[in-house]
Amino acid sequence: MFANPQVETCPRDELQKLQLASLKKILGWAMEKSFYYQQSFKQAGVNPNAVESLEDIRKLPFTTIATLHSVDSLDMLTLPLSNILRFNHIMTECDGVTKCYTNGDIARNVEMLTRALVAMGITGTSIVGLQGDLSDSRLLDIQYALEVLGVTVISLGTNYEHWLRLMEIVGMDTIISTPRLIMQLIIQLQANGKNIADYPVEKIVCINPNHIQNQLQRHIQDRTQTRVFNLYAPPEIGSASMLFQCDSRRGFHINEDFFLTEIIAFDGKDPIIEDGRMGELVITTLKAEAMPLIRFRTGQAVRYLSEPCECHRTLARIASVNG
Repeated sequence: MFANPQVETCPRDELQKLQLASLKKILGWAMEKSFYYQQSFKQAGVNPNAVESLEDIRKLPFTTIATLHSVDSLDMLTLPLSNILRFNHIMTECDGVTKCYTNGDIARNVEMLTRALVAMGITGTSIVGLQGDLSDSRLLDIQYALEVLGVTVISLGTNYEHWLRLMEIVGMDTIISTPRLIMQLIIQLQANGKNIADYPVEKIVCINPNHIQNQLQRHIQDRTQTRVFNLYAPPEIGSASMLFQCDSRRGFHINEDFFLTEIIAFDGKDPIIEDGRMGELVITTLKAEAMPLIRFRTGQAVRYLSEPCECHRTLARIASVNG
């Protein structure tokens, strides 16, 4: 099933034309509106108006994780706060990242997440437990996407007593959570003499803030006896919508109308175009209004997959080290 077949099965040449038009527009927007990118382009001695092809993006400087944690978030912003619909500070292990969103940014995140959820087999007949703190914008987008699809959503929150009570009341077929919280649920059920595998849960969707592939996936699959899917949700991007797995779970599809991806040599800048060769994932947001990211180095090791996916999506796919 497709949430947006026009995009998800779009011919490659048409999709790349759309990407190029969006890239030129977002570069002009960032140059005009973002103090950080004005300075970044100036220091690198580059003019984003010189980008005439998708490959020309290699002329532009990288944005790093260290940069995003060191610069004033308002320097990244392209609009006054009066034009911002949502302001969110996402905590990380070391510090935190501030992300701002326009109404359009939120709508696009929800659109991408509906594609992801449908690709995982979640439908209007699904009953989904959403575990976590809804003050996190990434989780809020997932709730909106579930509601757009007509899914019955059970807000589980972060309190384990609440989890256990609701697990007994409602027969959820899917749980969406972070690896840490789903492991806490498994442990709390075990402490109460219960086994999560005895509940009607068929799918676990892990929201992964640090890695594309959930490092606890095999353990979670064994303990829950479910199919485990992944959503990559780094705080620096501020959404869980860039990559998604279809039902085949062979690599990750890229929402290419909203993100342009590159694979770059580790600790270098040379592009990797060969199928199957690992490198660092670099992303550029193509339609983010409030806080565009240009050539953001994610630190994630990935490779391109060239073979067609059995789900018939034409969106490009990547695979992480573990699959």
